[in-house]
Amino acid sequence: MFTARSLAYMSLTPINLQYRVDITEGIPKQASVSYCRNCERFLSPPSAWTIAKPESAELLSICLKKLKGLNKVRLTEAHFIWTEPHSKRLRVSLTIQKEVLTNTILEQTFEIEYLVQHGQCPDCTKLAAKNTWNSLVQVRQKVPHKRTFLYLEQLILKHNAQKDTISVKEVRDGLDFFFSSRSHAIKMVEFLQGVVPVRTKSSEQIISSDTHSNTANFKFTYSVEIIPICKDDLVLIPPKQAKSLSNISPLTICTRVGNSVHLIDPATLQYCDITSNIYWRTPFDSLATVTDLVEFTVLDVEPDHRKSKGKFVMADAQVAVAGAFRSSAGAADDDEMMDYEVPSSSTSQIYHTRTHLGSILQPGDTVMGYHLTNANFNSSDFALLEPGRIPDIILVKKAYPNRRKKSKARAWRLRSISKEAGEEGETGNARGVVGRLGGRDQKKVDEDYELFLRDIEEDAEIRAGVNLYKVQVPQGDVRMTGPEESGGGKGRKKKRAQFAMDVDDKGEPEEVVETNIAGMEEEAEDEADFPEVSLDELLEDFDEMTLGPDGQTQE
Repeated sequence: MFTARSLAYMSLTPINLQYRVDITEGIPKQASVSYCRNCERFLSPPSAWTIAKPESAELLSICLKKLKGLNKVRLTEAHFIWTEPHSKRLRVSLTIQKEVLTNTILEQTFEIEYLVQHGQCPDCTKLAAKNTWNSLVQVRQKVPHKRTFLYLEQLILKHNAQKDTISVKEVRDGLDFFFSSRSHAIKMVEFLQGVVPVRTKSSEQIISSDTHSNTANFKFTYSVEIIPICKDDLVLIPPKQAKSLSNISPLTICTRVGNSVHLIDPATLQYCDITSNIYWRTPFDSLATVTDLVEFTVLDVEPDHRKSKGKFVMADAQVAVAGAFRSSAGAADDDEMMDYEVPSSSTSQIYHTRTHLGSILQPGDTVMGYHLTNANFNSSDFALLEPGRIPDIILVKKAYPNRRKKSKARAWRLRSISKEAGEEGETGNARGVVGRLGGRDQKKVDEDYELFLRDIEEDAEIRAGVNLYKVQVPQGDVRMTGPEESGGGKGRKKKRAQFAMDVDDKGEPEEVVETNIAGMEEEAEDEADFPEVSLDELLEDFDEMTLGPDGQTQE
């Protein structure tokens, strides 16, 4: 028979305490978290908005901050319980401890359910209300082409530097990036300083002020000017500055543009790096650009492997202007040429030069270079050079005309920033923000874009900084065809690239051209060393986006 004293003692045993005492009292079993669907951020009390992945430590910290009463207990363990992604619910399991009697600690595990409430953060609210921007970054480069900004666009996309941008607008000499916060604009300026040689200036304009609270609203503008020197440009360094740069020859070729400009003397393989600070002390322009390149044919080349630096090898070469030993009847129409291509020359003069391309040039190759003998430069520094130090030609890069004539479709493509004021979506697969300014010559825009794509194909260093995406083959009956497959009756042949992939066009008539087998010239073979972009360098196309049939982003 139990006494009253023994019954009171039994009621205080640990087994009965967990049923008689609830240490979770005062802690709510349901709560809510705010989530912005536009920028995918959660509200972290009291007013900060934080990016947090599902079931991450950051999201768990936000959930625990929403609970009241946790400061009265000891939290020993917390973790998420799996829920359906579309349920708008978060379940968290908590294990807490609390002292209920003298030297008696009780532990209890319970669940809390969070309701995910969709809303808008202040930044997205301002954007939805079409409020004015707070900060502006103006990027400019005073050059006649857009290849620098095409490459800069790819660098921005690769590093996701455009995620905080409200809108992007193209202007005559560059791009304007609009931001809702000054810190985002400063972050963009720091990114640009790390990838291209620039100089920056900042200014601010007061919008409103409150004299009672001593506060004011400002608009901030950052001006970023890129050095007007691009890859493959012919650069004439001022003689006084050339002596300070290890006495390098004033006539140099720009081989790469990073956070500094890399110049090389093709006659001696001596190179120098010009940083932004050095350049803006005594600025100078390019003597000639890629639009002034002339096509040459290599007749003979003698590389000297004892004189090499990196991928460049010294060589003595004999070249002639392309088409110098060819009849004028086979010359191409001038209207179909790009700006740097010239029609066949009547001269048959052979030029001897020293070049840095000894590792890639072979007799019979086509190479692009600057024809200094026939050039007339409006430069006082060039007029002061000794005539004996000015070469007849300077070779710049190897060309692949046979492959270019076939117009073979590329197996890759690029993303573009297609976000402007009044547009929906951030990125797209069209030309993008660069090249859409009204009034510009469309032929020039297309030429700049084609030259940029060729630079990507021919230069592995440029490809390393660019994300290339696979071209998706459309659904249909796909078959491999050879060059001899005809498209109609006798003497009719479908016009297609060699070994092209042919896709059924649902009954559309095929394009046929009349051919005369006897009178056709033998088709030139592809260059054996044409740089092909391997499949290992390609990424899956737009995984995070949904594209409509016209290539526009869909919500």
